Amino acid sequence: MVAALIAHIAPASAMNRDGAAGSAPKGLSTATWTPDNGNGTFTNPLFYDEFSDPDLIRVDDWFYLTGTTMHTMPGVPILRSKDLVNWEFVAYAMDKLDLGPAFRLEGGNHIYGQGIWAPSFRYHRGKFYIFTNVNGQATQMFTATDPKGPWTRTPMKRSFHDLSVLFDDDGKAYVVWDHQEMRLAQLTEDLTDIVPGTERVLFAKDAGMGEGAHFYKIDGKYYIISANYAGGFRMPAARADHVLGPYEVHQAISLHEDFGMASSKRLGTPKPPFETWGPDPAAKHSLALHQGGIVQTPAGEWWGFSMMDFNAVGRLLSLSPITWKDGWPYFGLPGNLTRTPRTWVKPKTATPQPVRVPFQRSDDFSAPRLQPLWQWNHVPVDGKWSLSERPGFLRLHALPATSFYDARNTLTQRAIGPTSTPTVLLDASHLKPGDTAGLGLLNLPYATVGVERNADGLNVVFHDQRLDQRVRVKINGTRIWLRADCDFLTERARFSHSSDGATFTPIGNEVELLYQTFTFQGVRYGLFNYSTTGAEGGFADFDSIDVHQPHPRGLMRPIPYGRSIQLASFRATTGLAAGGGRLASGVPTRFEVVDRRLGRVALRSGGRYVTVDQDGDVTLGAGRPGTAQTFQWIETPTGELVLMSLANHRFLRIDPQTKEIKVDSPGPMPDDSDGARFIWSQ
Repeated sequence: MVAALIAHIAPASAMNRDGAAGSAPKGLSTATWTPDNGNGTFTNPLFYDEFSDPDLIRVDDWFYLTGTTMHTMPGVPILRSKDLVNWEFVAYAMDKLDLGPAFRLEGGNHIYGQGIWAPSFRYHRGKFYIFTNVNGQATQMFTATDPKGPWTRTPMKRSFHDLSVLFDDDGKAYVVWDHQEMRLAQLTEDLTDIVPGTERVLFAKDAGMGEGAHFYKIDGKYYIISANYAGGFRMPAARADHVLGPYEVHQAISLHEDFGMASSKRLGTPKPPFETWGPDPAAKHSLALHQGGIVQTPAGEWWGFSMMDFNAVGRLLSLSPITWKDGWPYFGLPGNLTRTPRTWVKPKTATPQPVRVPFQRSDDFSAPRLQPLWQWNHVPVDGKWSLSERPGFLRLHALPATSFYDARNTLTQRAIGPTSTPTVLLDASHLKPGDTAGLGLLNLPYATVGVERNADGLNVVFHDQRLDQRVRVKINGTRIWLRADCDFLTERARFSHSSDGATFTPIGNEVELLYQTFTFQGVRYGLFNYSTTGAEGGFADFDSIDVHQPHPRGLMRPIPYGRSIQLASFRATTGLAAGGGRLASGVPTRFEVVDRRLGRVALRSGGRYVTVDQDGDVTLGAGRPGTAQTFQWIETPTGELVLMSLANHRFLRIDPQTKEIKVDSPGPMPDDSDGARFIWSQ
């Protein structure tokens, strides 16, 4: 199985400094999100597409990363990096996981939101291990001597929810799993079961631990890092001098870090009529960084990795500097522990690393194999899709289904933010009556735009499952472009179609995009073809998919070095003002942006600089700029400017009530109640 997988996957293209692939198939879009800012810094997230439940290890000078893939096939991806910022695709550990009809989407059964969850990635004595829970099944163990494969799958004897495995110095292996109480046991020599009599409960339910364990031994002490969602996401940790405990619990080594993102509406019911709830109040920090762990670099630095809900685009992965204090690995910087800067200096490496991204998103299907970004919505029916029946096209044969959600052989890729537009070119010549083929936003609820053949010919058909709305438009040609303009900051999408690829006509209503916890996933772009007749239909030929991304970097607007700008408070006409050698809140005055390198600036007014002391007091000071005058220039995900002082690693703000200017904000509030957001203009 795995040998076939390796042949099935084509390598991802290397990227240049702008995040563009070295060659563009048929002139398709190649710019894609990269966290590397090209100036020695990075901006979170590492990928602006879903990468949930991450686990990360270092072997020599390579870092290896995997995460949850749920129902999609192939699954359990392995990426590698030398600087934790620029990643390349290596392989999938699993081509297919066929454990019954639901895994094949047969008979109305499905595993949407189930399947592979929360893998534990480990390396021990020359072998790579990935342990991962499968809903309703035994935990699966994947092993390989080379991360490129082949990988061997071995079912374990029982299921371990959100497990983490530790190979101790004496050769014994232990597993930690479960929620709140958490359980620990020693594993048998073959790692497929626990040693009888070794299972124990580690914590009381109210001790503060959560789930998603990451188990480490560091300098002779044992650490368990977890994720707790009660009262807002946070990362509790525990430590002990002995593997069996007793463990001391720290309530949060990461807390409230959401980069200023506010939660959107959530789906409340998994079936029509769909009901929603929320959004949560901003003070709850319900999108905060949570499940993840830590890793040490060859240079001796410690870094944390964790995921965060980014609303409808899904759960995204971020990188955090680690500050050790009192024996605990805090996410964040001195003076602002538990909070992660969205933009910070990249990890130190022996040699500079080129900008790389793991996947090429646009595809003209001219390669003999699917690009590794593509995943099927369930176990595919291999004889009913092809890249060779018509070279240069993806051919999908229509299998019977009652809806897009039930359609087999839907080929998907993760949607990418903050905004992106997939455009599909489809040849519908060989559809049979009852067939529908096209582009879908696979989610719950879903939305599609496709071509449907009826007795009277072809129609473009739009379907919004949430509103149960359908719109049909008669067409004459068989070659058609289908498009979805997706904005994952406003949580909206709009479909359109074209007969020439140049002029697009909107169809249907604006679609509301939702994140939901029934499948725990964000939106996926899906190419589909199914028949509603109860029998197999014709086939659809997809010529290409072009995924355009207007904002593929961490800054939507370049830093205006050497220019004079005004800083207005967000949603206000007042802002930062200088006069008479003092700072005040008022009509914004001009500040010159002085380049301090590494994406940092000093703000100069009349020969004086905005200056911060360790207590967060702000003045206009004379002299040459140093640490006290330097700010990290950071954008929130929605594009506002926030300025983090290097003096205390906190953010400049103008209090909306008192108008006092301080540098004491731990991070921008989603509702801007702290006044830390600015809009700059020249």
